[in-house]
This record gives sequence, C-alpha cells and structure tokens, in this order.
Amino acid sequence: MTLRQWKYEDILRISQLEKECFGQEAWSYMMLVSSFETETFTAIVAEDGGEIIGYGGITSAFDTADIANLAVTEPYRRSGVGGAILNELLSVAQKKGAKKVFLEVRVSNTPALITYLKSGFTGVYTRARYYPDGEDCLVMAKEL
Repeated sequence: MTLRQWKYEDILRISQLEKECFGQEAWSYMMLVSSFETETFTAIVAEDGGEIIGYGGITSAFDTADIANLAVTEPYRRSGVGGAILNELLSVAQKKGAKKVFLEVRVSNTPALITYLKSGFTGVYTRARYYPDGEDCLVMAKEL
C-alpha cells in the first residue's frame, strides 16, 4: 500500500468510493471538485496495485483542522489502511500549523471510533439526530 496526495484525475474514483461508503450522505462529484480547488483542503489516497482503496480529506485553517472524509473500500477495512490515512492527515495538519484536529463520526461506527481513540482522539460532544436517518454524531478532537 502507498499513500500520496490526490490528483484531479482521482476524483471520479473517489466519488465512487464516497457513494460505496456513505450512500446518500456521500459528497457529490462536484463537491469533491470544489474541494480540490480549495487551498485549505488536502486529500490523501491509499493505493494498492495502482487502485485507490481509500482516501481521506482534511481542511486546515489557522490553528485548527477538520477531518472531512475518511473512507476505505470494504475488502481493506480493519487492515490498518484507515489508520495510515488518518496518520498522514494528522501530519498534514501539523505541517500547516494546526494545534487541534476535529472530526465527526456516527456513534454506531465502532471500527472508526476504535481507530480514532487509538490515535488519541477524545469525545467532545454529540450532535443529536445529526444524520439524515436520525443517528447521533460524536464530535471528537485531538491536540497535536
């Protein structure tokens, strides 16, 4: 597996991965294009054999950063790919001067919660009925 910064030509595959992982909540192709054109947004892709198997995006501004997306294809989940992408995003945030990183996660997404806790994130507060299906969101943060 290799990690690298995304390229414009990756957006179509990332858009497909978004739909696979997040369904109706997925970012649209145009949202991804818009992010690509934003200076404060950085995305990292994980590849295996030249195929994108995961990606993550982070927005950094001033002394904080927000992890916007983190997705891994089904066959590669629970194999360390998500953790590797997360660590790379945290490195990007630190290089851009962030002191604190935030993210949002479904309260039922146990594998993601475990990954975030292992990486030093802690729960800050919940947003009740945040997702379209009524599920709560946990906002987590990590000091860098």
